[in-house]
Amino acid sequence: MSAVGVTRSLRSTPLGIAIAVSALHALNDAYTSFLPPLLPRLMGELDLSITLAAGLMTALALGSSLAQPLMGRIADRRGRRALVVLGPMTTGVFLSMMGIAPGFWMLVLLLALGGLGSAAFHPPGASLAARVGQGGRSGMRHAIFSFCGAAGHALGPVAVVWLVARVGFDGMWIAMLPVLVLGFVLWFVLPPGTSDRIVEPGPTLRDMGRILRGPLGLVFGISCTSAFLNSLFLTFMPIVMSSRGMTEGQGALVLSLYLGGQAAGTLPGGFLADRVDRPQLLAILTGVAFPLHALAFLLPAGGPLSLTVVVFAGAANMAILPPIVIMALELSPSFGSTSSGIVMGLAWATAALAVIPAGIAGDLLGPQTAAIVLTPTVLIGTWFALRPKLRRHSWPVIPAEGP
Repeated sequence: MSAVGVTRSLRSTPLGIAIAVSALHALNDAYTSFLPPLLPRLMGELDLSITLAAGLMTALALGSSLAQPLMGRIADRRGRRALVVLGPMTTGVFLSMMGIAPGFWMLVLLLALGGLGSAAFHPPGASLAARVGQGGRSGMRHAIFSFCGAAGHALGPVAVVWLVARVGFDGMWIAMLPVLVLGFVLWFVLPPGTSDRIVEPGPTLRDMGRILRGPLGLVFGISCTSAFLNSLFLTFMPIVMSSRGMTEGQGALVLSLYLGGQAAGTLPGGFLADRVDRPQLLAILTGVAFPLHALAFLLPAGGPLSLTVVVFAGAANMAILPPIVIMALELSPSFGSTSSGIVMGLAWATAALAVIPAGIAGDLLGPQTAAIVLTPTVLIGTWFALRPKLRRHSWPVIPAEGP
């Protein structure tokens, strides 16, 4: 088949578009996972405390999340293609430049700008991939999107440690090349932005405040607790392992296994989101995520049991995301990018802010103790999932006997 034929085929089906967007998602999220395995190196080179190291994670997380509702609104009004393509390219360029940052504050700026590219990508990317209004497999299409992002996120730590070992920290800028090439190619694959534009005025801040007082607010709360647990693990586990004398490569391996578990968790999460009671599913997943993460911090790092627990912890936490996003899209179908920006971006920003006091706790109690003490936070999400306001909503599911 010719390149033109492939392009038309991808454009013509929701699944084809989901695959194209998911390829960009994989690269985008690979760049956003470059920082965690390099934290011990940066702490040594820049003489940073755990609190300041957590500040770096917060700068990246806030950049990649706080602007998501605004970016979603822009995508709903102006079209999605530009943000879906240019967002990952921005992420790749700035986060690949970490190795040449001359000091802490320049590093913070690069992380925030790289994160902003990710913020531009995620709301329109999730909405374009899921296509809630086009067929009954929106949960599965979003699971493909989430799986590719999580797979990229999983490969990022190992890839950047491998790259730095070969070209040096100041040579990691060459990592930006793949996303620049892929972004250029997919500009011609994705449908023109005007085809996805919503002509009605988007929701005002007052409208969104009213919506958040309803079921969407509970979905947002569940997303916050899950995102905090994720940030807690990614920030503290490399520091815990470094304090035990383990190498940067060993820390990267554990992070990649956790993120690989997340990639595996997206597919059953999306499958079940289409077929079972979603609030009940979220209650179970958040309830299971707590003991798995606590065990991951408690067990001696690097052993077979510890590594297995790490994989399952990542899977349980990321399986939460597909039902959350699909519920948000169904609660506000006319403004899908905006609502997905709230339950992803705004929730992740809230979680990122909570990482700073977590870092302070790490300096006071030690990284392992602080992490174990803070893991039960995800159980607040369990409580939200069981609220009658969420359970009373009628969530569409695919009948068990259906294809």
